[in-house]
Amino acid sequence: QVQLVESGGGLVQPGGSLRLSCEASGSFFSPYAMGWYRQAPGKQRELVAGISSGGSTNYADIAKGRFTISRDNAKNTVYLQMNSLKPEDTAVYYCNAARGIIGLPNYRTYWGQGTQVTVSS
Repeated sequence: QVQLVESGGGLVQPGGSLRLSCEASGSFFSPYAMGWYRQAPGKQRELVAGISSGGSTNYADIAKGRFTISRDNAKNTVYLQMNSLKPEDTAVYYCNAARGIIGLPNYRTYWGQGTQVTVSS
C-alpha cells in the first residue's frame, strides 16, 4: 500500500503562486509515475500535470506555461509549482501515483485526499 498526502493548498489572490507537495509513504519502492489532478465542484476530475519515474513531464493546456511539476525521489515527494493563478484554477488538487501496466495484475494506482486551492480576490 502507498499513502499519499498533499499539502500546500490555501487561499491565494489572482496572479499569485502556490507550491503543492505530495509526500508518499508505505510501499513506495517501485518506479511510480506521479500526477496532479484537480476537481472543481460539479466538474470532472482532470489531469493537470504528470511526471514519469524518469522525470519526463507532461502538462494539460490549462497548466502549460504556468505550472511546473517536479519530483524529489530521495524524499518521495512530488511538487506542483503554480504561478499566475486564476480564479478558474480553484479546485481540490489531488496527487496520484501509478505503476505497472494498465490491465495487468501488477498495475496499481493511488490517490491522496486532496488539498483545496482557492484563487480569489
